[in-house]
Amino acid sequence: MKSYIKLLTLGAVLAGTSACTDLDVDLDNQYTEYPDNPIAIEAKFTGCYTSFQSILNRDYKEMVLLSSDEFFPVSFDGDYRDVRYAHPYLHEPNPDDWYTQSCYNSLSGGIVTCNNVILEMGGEDGKDPVVAPIRAIRAFYHFMLMDNYGDVPVLERNVAEGELIERSPRADVAKFVEKELLEVIPQLTEDNTTNTYGKPNKWMAEALLVKLYLNWGVYTNPITSVDNNTDNEKLADCVKWCDEIIKSGIFEVGTGYRQKFFPNNGVHIKDFIYSTAYNVDNGHDWDRYFQFRQNKGSYNSYWGFPLTQSCGGNIRVNPYMTELLLALPGDERAKTIIGGPIYLFDPITYDLTSTPFEYNGVQLVFSKDITLKTLDTELNVGKDVNGWTQGYECVKYPIDENYNTHGRRQTNDIPIFRFADILLSKAECILRGATATNGDTPASLMNQVRQCSGAPDVAGTPTLQDLLDERGREFFAELWRRNDLIRFGQYEKERLYVKEINPSSLNNKNLRLFPLGTDVLNTNTNWKQNPGY
Repeated sequence: MKSYIKLLTLGAVLAGTSACTDLDVDLDNQYTEYPDNPIAIEAKFTGCYTSFQSILNRDYKEMVLLSSDEFFPVSFDGDYRDVRYAHPYLHEPNPDDWYTQSCYNSLSGGIVTCNNVILEMGGEDGKDPVVAPIRAIRAFYHFMLMDNYGDVPVLERNVAEGELIERSPRADVAKFVEKELLEVIPQLTEDNTTNTYGKPNKWMAEALLVKLYLNWGVYTNPITSVDNNTDNEKLADCVKWCDEIIKSGIFEVGTGYRQKFFPNNGVHIKDFIYSTAYNVDNGHDWDRYFQFRQNKGSYNSYWGFPLTQSCGGNIRVNPYMTELLLALPGDERAKTIIGGPIYLFDPITYDLTSTPFEYNGVQLVFSKDITLKTLDTELNVGKDVNGWTQGYECVKYPIDENYNTHGRRQTNDIPIFRFADILLSKAECILRGATATNGDTPASLMNQVRQCSGAPDVAGTPTLQDLLDERGREFFAELWRRNDLIRFGQYEKERLYVKEINPSSLNNKNLRLFPLGTDVLNTNTNWKQNPGY
């Protein structure tokens, strides 16, 4: 490691992506020796890993879950703010929507934080192996920006105050992410332990490369031309990197699907390749918006203990997804939702008991179907028991009593990349024409995934639609359904009430990308809004 590492000037921040730190720092600001204390290095690196954690807590979750076919947002006589849930669901996101701006700014801000550390500690060319994890997470941030917003700047360095930057074509961003990952993978640790959990290691970078290659056709073709038959020149490469992860022997789908998402999950879950780790101090509130609206103050929450903190309850399971999750006999993934007559959970095991969950002395019954009072963007079901019980509810991320004592925060770690995704990605590549390896077939790979949840084996050769349905069940309420639907050409398919309220969205393939936020455009006046907005 060189001894002339530059130290960034303080106070430089990113607004959108233009007000960045000048790279030409005076020699007076250089270190005279490299800070090689592992604790000091780790302290500098930690801030690079948290930009996605902050938006995954709520904003990013809402943006991608509600724009897919997994959930349906409801209001109870118009009680949620600025129809923030209706916009993504109806495929009419607005440049002024909070999540649109928050997600872009957090991800681009994460890139700036990474660049600061790379400049400071990465040597003359910024590529010393010590910063390989930072380059990997920077590639991840570029990937997430590209996936959601299309053309975005490639920022290998921070730009100076007032310097104009341009958005790079999406295909060029994909190639940059590929280049960075291929360079850093040999430099990253293969350790998959408590010390590397929630941080970029070799397996995280390889899993990101798999995700990039699986969607290569989406990223290198005009977004409006993508359909289920879009050519993908990277299928063989995708299989190659799937095999790299498989042959490591480190990961497995395991047995017992639900327990992977309990509050005590963590490095012991061998299906998790890369996760966002949470604790009581920086927890998330995923379950808050899935719960029964009146859990607080009722005899008991259905989690088996009283709640002293309120919950939203505005996000219900889309009836289409309910049917998909209930389709296979014996499938434990069906237990990630509840409907029909409702019973209490055991607060320790999270198993359902035989004790009815009652409200005002009457057992509650959640209906699969959702009926609006009026066909408009309020998506109003009414502020009463009838409204509160419409739609099944997601219980994939159980809460414990930390919910009461830590401001409704949960400690369930949220997986980003899972081994199950690697197996299903390989299956999809083979179905799309890649050469099978190691005796694997689409059916055998899907069956490995199903063995975890007790679902019946696939009979015969699955179709691409079978594969998409399997991904819907396996990764329900995670991050990838929107991404999958676009790749399969089904993002614009008809969803509950969209045809009646916003029919133009059903044929508008520009809406596969989110708009750039007004604040981003005001800062970067040389940019144009994404088409369709």
